Amino acid sequence: MPTFISHFSYSAEAWQKLCKNPEDRSVPIRALVEKLGGKLVSMYYMAGEHDGIIIYEVADAKVAATVAVAATLPGHVRSIQTGQLYTVAEAMEVMGSAGKLAFPAPKG
Repeated sequence: MPTFISHFSYSAEAWQKLCKNPEDRSVPIRALVEKLGGKLVSMYYMAGEHDGIIIYEVADAKVAATVAVAATLPGHVRSIQTGQLYTVAEAMEVMGSAGKLAFPAPKG
């Protein structure tokens, strides 16, 4: 099953609610991912451009997009960016395949 990562940021209102009443938000995201046939690998919070990440396995990119859209519907997530992760072996396969192709640079 492909692995995806979603970087998310909460709204100010969500942070206010979480600071007044801390809760483990991995519980509802795990339930959402599992409802869609996937597995939550991990969830982390961080300081910086994003407030946290979730790493999860689901069947395909459409299911990953469903996770992202469903998670934002309540309005507490200000932004989310999702992408597929590749193992080193998968990336090497991609590099090998790309290396066999010819693609012209712009002529400008």
